Amino acid sequence: MMKFIFGISIVIGLAVFGWLYNLYDEIKHDVDTVVNYAPKQSSQLFDKDGNLIANTFKEENREYVKYDDIPARIIEGLVAIEDTQFFEHSGINPDAISRAIIKDIKAGGFVEGASTLTQQLIKMLILTREKKIIRKVKEALLAIRLETILTKEEILERYLNHVYFGHGYYGIKTAAKGYFNKDLYELSLKEMAILVGLPRAPSFYDPTKNLKISLARANQVITRLDTLGWINKDQYENSMKEIPVIFNQTLTKNKAPYAIDYAISQLITDIPDIQYGGYKIYLTVDQDAQEIARESLKASYDDAIKRDLSSRGSNSKDDSYVKELNGAMITMESGTGRILAMVGGVDYNQSVFNRAYQSKRQAGSAIKPFLYQIALNEGYNPASQLFDISRTYNYTVGGVQKKWQPKNYGGKFEGIVSLRDSLTFSRNLSTLNLVTDVGVELTSQELKKYGFKDIVNNLSITLGSMSVDLVEFSEAYSVISNNGTQVKPYIIEQIVNKNGEVVTFEPQTKEINTPEQIYLMTSILSDVVKRGTGKSAQVPGIELAGKTGTTNNNVDAWFCGYSPSIQTIIWFGNDNNAPMRKTETGGKIAAPVFSSFFKKYLQLHPEIPRNFIMPENVYTTNINGITEYFTDKSPLPEVEAFVQPSNPNEEVLEF
Repeated sequence: MMKFIFGISIVIGLAVFGWLYNLYDEIKHDVDTVVNYAPKQSSQLFDKDGNLIANTFKEENREYVKYDDIPARIIEGLVAIEDTQFFEHSGINPDAISRAIIKDIKAGGFVEGASTLTQQLIKMLILTREKKIIRKVKEALLAIRLETILTKEEILERYLNHVYFGHGYYGIKTAAKGYFNKDLYELSLKEMAILVGLPRAPSFYDPTKNLKISLARANQVITRLDTLGWINKDQYENSMKEIPVIFNQTLTKNKAPYAIDYAISQLITDIPDIQYGGYKIYLTVDQDAQEIARESLKASYDDAIKRDLSSRGSNSKDDSYVKELNGAMITMESGTGRILAMVGGVDYNQSVFNRAYQSKRQAGSAIKPFLYQIALNEGYNPASQLFDISRTYNYTVGGVQKKWQPKNYGGKFEGIVSLRDSLTFSRNLSTLNLVTDVGVELTSQELKKYGFKDIVNNLSITLGSMSVDLVEFSEAYSVISNNGTQVKPYIIEQIVNKNGEVVTFEPQTKEINTPEQIYLMTSILSDVVKRGTGKSAQVPGIELAGKTGTTNNNVDAWFCGYSPSIQTIIWFGNDNNAPMRKTETGGKIAAPVFSSFFKKYLQLHPEIPRNFIMPENVYTTNINGITEYFTDKSPLPEVEAFVQPSNPNEEVLEF
């Protein structure tokens, strides 16, 4: 009988061994997922001074940490509470398994799993959490297999980086920053104990929701450390008394959402995993400048809403203006193109649509400096006299004769004005006559050199009929703000991948004009701010230049301005392209943003240049008591006189 039982046992044993061997052979390569561990990692974005301004991630917010950078106390706490014999066993703990089997038999079901840390890692990365014998067998076989490939330290590194700590935090480093606002090496023993106690039931032990339960779990960890003799009496007593400060936060830390969205949009095509690949992205953004830009834009928006409410009366329930009115702003270094601030709307929480680069709007009068620069390059000078007279233009659309009679803002005309005053006060009629004299075709061709697209070959270009976004406009205006050299706006300074490989971005420049010709324009645009349409952009203690812009029916309002080193483009309008109130011009709603920003920026950066420097090849003269500038290319004529037409309103031109 004994021989029979022995024989049956051998057969069963061989059958079990064969089954286990075949199962092992079938699944052994599954550990490759753990061996070649490549988790999703949060990417971090920093401002120009290295301050963290955003974390981006996909599904799992994880900041990876190497084993050598994990404090020994964390390792001790984890092993003490989860797997005391971790450094002695080979992936499974026979003693723990035996105890668990006995308890399970007594309970008539699975009540204790006896999983080692290695088994837990296998379960998280490869297997399901279902409580079936076959799953437990696979778990044990794979754990044994894994420990023949990876060291204990490598297993712990993967475990502590992969495990979920609750509250959206994956990995021990992320959890430390999330719950305590600390790096790992800054944690107290009690804080470490809270963290290592979380993986067992992260939602249940979440200290932001169940602090008492979380502290009780942490005390179990500390007590276990004391029982094992791994901490002394003082450490035990002090830790048991401690109640750490707990933070309830998402860790996205997005302090410049519009700028971050733009930066990601510039990278995601070439680097699809840029948001979750563990990259460190260093931006050109100045965190402080970003905040004051947001504040300045929002303040002008609020003022416009108040004006609208005042005009409608307090009883009006029409809030369409509030819903549709919005703005955008870009500030950059004129000499490099580094974007210091980008605000794509007045409230990111209300609208993530980034109007700084996702929306094209008509340029309006903000295009005029380029038209006048073309004229200066063709031999005109700031003192040149222009006809500010009304003209009626006849044209044909679909065989139908139509008339166009453009007007100045306010409806008045001066007869004859200087080129300087024409631009300073943004006079439409003299601009039309100037472009007519220079030549529409030449003007259209020259505009393309500045980067403008969709240029029509007719007089509508004088009123800024082309559509631009703020990034394109910033690039075009850099020719003027940067003394003739165009720079391409950029927001990414450097990218470092998780392997430490670095990609650095450099300014892109292109010479378009000479410094002396551009200085003529700067002198005029300075007048725009001093005494023209842009007076509300003034800031004491610094020379500023710029141009207002308002499209037909007040659909768009612009201010494009610069200091000797910083350029800022501001836009306001309704998202549905409906007209704003008639009072909302570039000078009324956009220019004050510029002023507010520069006042605050000067307080942050008093070291920036305050005065425009006149190039050597610019000359001065006195005309009627006024200092005027000229160059070899834009000389002052000896005699210049125009005779005003007797009836300027009747001049009719065909086009």
